[in-house]
Amino acid sequence: MIDLYYWTTPNGHKVSIFLEETGLDYRVRPVHIGKGEQFQPDFLKIAPNNRIPAIVDQAPADGGEPLALFESGAILEYLAEKSGRFLPQDLRARFQVRQWLHWQMGGVGPMAGQNHHFSLYAPEKIPYAIERYVKETARLYGVLDRQLAGREYVAGDYSIADMAIYPWAKLWERQQQKLEDFPQMALWLARMAARPAVQRAYALVEQVNNDPQALMSAEARQLLFGQPA
Repeated sequence: MIDLYYWTTPNGHKVSIFLEETGLDYRVRPVHIGKGEQFQPDFLKIAPNNRIPAIVDQAPADGGEPLALFESGAILEYLAEKSGRFLPQDLRARFQVRQWLHWQMGGVGPMAGQNHHFSLYAPEKIPYAIERYVKETARLYGVLDRQLAGREYVAGDYSIADMAIYPWAKLWERQQQKLEDFPQMALWLARMAARPAVQRAYALVEQVNNDPQALMSAEARQLLFGQPA
């Protein structure tokens, strides 16, 4: 059994997609980040960076004590190794997947996240910051679009790279992008959205979060963006 500490954000969706694709037994442990539940001591023991997602594997392969992990990329790699799925065994294919996973972790996530912040959440609209992150998001999607030419999925076969990138890329409209600028990405987004496991993962939103606008309140923004050291 996998305990999934989750909220309805792009990073949260990455892991729920994987779990739905593989059919691994899991239970959702909601962590409402707009109410500060990520700062609860029990959660910080699992995820010291006070961010979702996190998991606890109650039955790790080494037969030892339950294993806690935070950071969505590390979780995806761990679950791929545990299940033997969505991360190839072949050396070259495996690192093809891993480089695109890390491209998402180091590029798309941070840049699109700052795009969201300055466009939607920041109390002051700073034109330079908005333009900077909108353009960088576009540059990254241009890279993705070129990579997808002649491929159904990012690294060839469907993999954890697709699961990591999709929850961010599907928010292209919020990121002030034009989907017609990225025709290969558009086809891939439709392909991903049609997968039953992806649909089941996103259906969790209605079960877990009955107020999708909760993170827009002043109190939630202070919790999310006002943390000191």
